[in-house]
Amino acid sequence: MAKYMLIMRNTDESLATMMKIPLEEMLETMGRFNDELIRAGVLVAAEGLEDPAQGVVVDYSGETPVVTDGPYGETKELFGGFYLLDVASKEEAVEWARRMPALPGSRCEVRRVPGIDEFPQDNEFIVREREWRERTGQL
Repeated sequence: MAKYMLIMRNTDESLATMMKIPLEEMLETMGRFNDELIRAGVLVAAEGLEDPAQGVVVDYSGETPVVTDGPYGETKELFGGFYLLDVASKEEAVEWARRMPALPGSRCEVRRVPGIDEFPQDNEFIVREREWRERTGQL
Protein backbone atom coordinates (compact mmCIF):
# COMPACT_ATOMS: atom_id res chain seq x y z
CA MET A 1 0.00 0.00 0.00
CA ALA A 2 1.10 3.57 -0.62
CA LYS A 3 -0.15 6.89 0.64
CA TYR A 4 -1.51 9.47 -1.77
CA MET A 5 -2.74 12.95 -1.03
CA LEU A 6 -5.72 14.30 -2.93
CA ILE A 7 -5.30 18.08 -2.78
CA MET A 8 -8.50 19.97 -3.53
CA ARG A 9 -7.91 23.18 -5.45
CA ASN A 10 -10.62 25.80 -5.83
CA THR A 11 -11.18 28.38 -8.52
CA ASP A 12 -13.19 31.59 -8.39
CA GLU A 13 -15.98 29.71 -10.18
CA SER A 14 -16.05 26.79 -7.74
CA LEU A 15 -15.90 29.09 -4.71
CA ALA A 16 -18.83 31.12 -6.03
CA THR A 17 -20.82 27.91 -6.55
CA MET A 18 -19.90 26.63 -3.09
CA MET A 19 -21.20 29.80 -1.43
CA LYS A 20 -24.65 29.06 -2.91
CA ILE A 21 -24.89 25.52 -1.49
CA PRO A 22 -26.53 25.15 1.94
CA LEU A 23 -24.08 23.82 4.55
CA GLU A 24 -26.28 20.80 5.36
CA GLU A 25 -26.35 19.77 1.69
CA MET A 26 -22.57 20.09 1.40
CA LEU A 27 -22.03 18.08 4.59
CA GLU A 28 -24.36 15.35 3.32
CA THR A 29 -22.59 15.11 -0.05
CA MET A 30 -19.08 15.06 1.39
CA GLY A 31 -20.17 12.81 4.25
CA ARG A 32 -21.37 10.14 1.82
CA PHE A 33 -18.02 10.24 0.00
CA ASN A 34 -16.08 10.15 3.29
CA ASP A 35 -18.17 7.18 4.43
CA GLU A 36 -17.35 5.38 1.18
CA LEU A 37 -13.61 5.93 1.79
CA ILE A 38 -13.94 4.69 5.37
CA ARG A 39 -15.88 1.56 4.35
CA ALA A 40 -13.22 0.84 1.68
CA GLY A 41 -10.52 1.07 4.39
CA VAL A 42 -8.41 3.62 2.49
CA LEU A 43 -8.99 6.87 4.43
CA VAL A 44 -6.07 7.99 6.61
CA ALA A 45 -7.06 11.65 7.09
CA ALA A 46 -9.30 14.29 5.56
CA GLU A 47 -9.49 17.96 6.42
CA GLY A 48 -10.93 21.11 4.93
CA LEU A 49 -9.21 24.42 5.49
CA GLU A 50 -10.53 27.69 6.87
CA ASP A 51 -11.16 30.69 4.62
CA PRO A 52 -7.77 31.75 3.18
CA ALA A 53 -8.44 35.34 4.22
CA GLN A 54 -8.01 34.16 7.84
CA GLY A 55 -4.52 32.77 7.20
CA VAL A 56 -1.11 34.33 6.96
CA VAL A 57 1.70 33.93 4.45
CA VAL A 58 5.31 33.49 5.55
CA ASP A 59 7.58 34.57 2.69
CA TYR A 60 11.15 33.22 2.76
CA SER A 61 12.43 35.01 -0.32
CA GLY A 62 14.52 37.52 1.66
CA GLU A 63 17.11 37.15 4.40
CA THR A 64 14.45 37.28 7.10
CA PRO A 65 11.03 35.61 6.78
CA VAL A 66 8.25 38.17 6.29
CA VAL A 67 4.75 37.45 7.61
CA THR A 68 1.75 39.06 5.93
CA ASP A 69 -1.97 38.50 6.17
CA GLY A 70 -3.07 35.85 3.70
CA PRO A 71 -3.92 34.68 1.24
CA TYR A 72 -1.79 34.43 -1.86
CA GLY A 73 -2.94 36.71 -4.65
CA GLU A 74 -4.82 34.24 -6.85
CA THR A 75 -7.40 31.61 -5.98
CA LYS A 76 -5.72 29.04 -8.24
CA GLU A 77 -2.69 29.04 -5.90
CA LEU A 78 -4.78 27.99 -2.90
CA PHE A 79 -6.04 24.65 -1.81
CA GLY A 80 -9.16 24.15 0.25
CA GLY A 81 -8.51 20.79 1.85
CA PHE A 82 -7.09 17.33 1.39
CA TYR A 83 -7.64 13.61 1.69
CA LEU A 84 -4.83 11.29 2.65
CA LEU A 85 -5.47 7.79 1.33
CA ASP A 86 -3.60 4.52 1.77
CA VAL A 87 -4.19 2.68 -1.50
CA ALA A 88 -2.54 0.02 -3.64
CA SER A 89 -1.55 2.26 -6.53
CA LYS A 90 -1.56 5.68 -8.13
CA GLU A 91 -4.34 4.46 -10.39
CA GLU A 92 -6.53 3.66 -7.38
CA ALA A 93 -5.84 7.11 -5.90
CA VAL A 94 -6.82 8.70 -9.21
CA GLU A 95 -10.00 6.64 -9.31
CA TRP A 96 -10.99 7.92 -5.86
CA ALA A 97 -10.23 11.47 -7.00
CA ARG A 98 -12.51 10.95 -10.02
CA ARG A 99 -15.32 9.89 -7.66
CA MET A 100 -14.91 12.87 -5.32
CA PRO A 101 -17.98 15.15 -5.34
CA ALA A 102 -16.17 18.28 -6.54
CA LEU A 103 -17.72 21.50 -7.77
CA PRO A 104 -17.44 22.63 -11.40
CA GLY A 105 -14.15 24.43 -11.97
CA SER A 106 -12.40 22.68 -9.07
CA ARG A 107 -9.27 20.63 -9.49
CA CYS A 108 -7.75 17.81 -7.50
CA GLU A 109 -4.01 17.22 -7.46
CA VAL A 110 -2.97 13.62 -6.69
CA ARG A 111 0.50 13.17 -5.20
CA ARG A 112 2.23 10.25 -3.55
CA VAL A 113 3.48 10.73 0.01
CA PRO A 114 6.86 8.99 0.38
CA GLY A 115 7.17 6.75 3.42
CA ILE A 116 9.94 7.00 6.00
CA ASP A 117 11.43 3.73 4.69
CA GLU A 118 12.38 5.53 1.48
CA PHE A 119 14.91 7.77 3.24
CA PRO A 120 18.45 6.84 4.38
CA GLN A 121 17.92 4.81 7.55
CA ASP A 122 21.34 5.70 8.96
CA ASN A 123 20.49 9.43 9.11
CA GLU A 124 20.17 10.51 12.77
CA PHE A 125 17.06 12.60 12.08
CA ILE A 126 15.35 9.74 10.25
CA VAL A 127 16.19 7.49 13.23
CA ARG A 128 14.63 10.05 15.62
CA GLU A 129 11.55 10.46 13.43
CA ARG A 130 11.11 6.70 13.17
CA GLU A 131 11.30 6.42 16.98
CA TRP A 132 8.69 9.19 17.31
CA ARG A 133 6.41 7.51 14.75
CA GLU A 134 6.72 4.20 16.61
CA ARG A 135 6.01 5.90 19.96
CA THR A 136 2.90 7.62 18.61
CA GLY A 137 1.55 4.52 16.85
CA GLN A 138 2.16 5.78 13.33
CA LEU A 139 4.37 2.79 12.44
